[in-house]
Amino acid sequence: MLTKTLFSTLILGAFWVFIGSFSTELSAQTTAPTQPAVGATVAPAATQIPRIDLSISPVEGKDDYSVAIQVLILLTVLSFGPAFITMMTSFTRLIIVFSFLRQALGTQQSPPTQVLVGVALFLTIYIMSPVMNDIQENAVTPYLEDQITQSEALDRASVPIKRFMLKQTREKDLLLFLDMSGTQQVNSVEEMPLFVVVPAFVISELRIAFEIGFLLFLPFLVIDLVISSILLAMGIMFLPPVTVSLPFKILVFVLTDGWYLIVESMMKSFN
Repeated sequence: MLTKTLFSTLILGAFWVFIGSFSTELSAQTTAPTQPAVGATVAPAATQIPRIDLSISPVEGKDDYSVAIQVLILLTVLSFGPAFITMMTSFTRLIIVFSFLRQALGTQQSPPTQVLVGVALFLTIYIMSPVMNDIQENAVTPYLEDQITQSEALDRASVPIKRFMLKQTREKDLLLFLDMSGTQQVNSVEEMPLFVVVPAFVISELRIAFEIGFLLFLPFLVIDLVISSILLAMGIMFLPPVTVSLPFKILVFVLTDGWYLIVESMMKSFN
């Protein structure tokens, strides 16, 4: 303890000695007057003020944005990353189906939410890999090689995403948002606005996910009804049927290789 105190005192003393010598030298430099030469005219010292320029000049020879604007746009797009993953990919259907499966099994927080989100995320990457490859080939690579501008790259990147979403969207949902937005007749995917395609795609995904969740609930609901009927016939009223049916539901799910069947059916539903 004494050694630590002595060491701290020495360090503090050396610091104050350094500060004192530095301040003395600085005051000596600032107070020492400059001796002008004999017969020379002493001119007043001009104060130098640095020039501050906040203007953003465009890149010469290109109609593209400057680097600062590109970084700002990139950060803005990255802030919408969770919304992009949730609303414009297969993630919505996957995570809702997995949530319904956990509720149907009655396992409370098993598997944990982090595990379900991770599985849904990696399955989304696998499902969306053809779309990402198309964007990489037709939009990102030409833009990095200065073959196209940034606006052209964004237009090219939106086409594969629109094509993927339209394949999973019901015509009824798409017509709903086209009529509500007052959009005229659209002749191609490129002309389809994203603010129409995205909500129609989300509604279709929610509908399909709830249909799959209903089908998942049926076999486990039958097990609950059978267990509750048996307990009622035996006169066991104090034991909750959910507690007794949980091991049987897990056993049936494992014996039928449930994870394999669910993941396989989900992957095929997007193809």
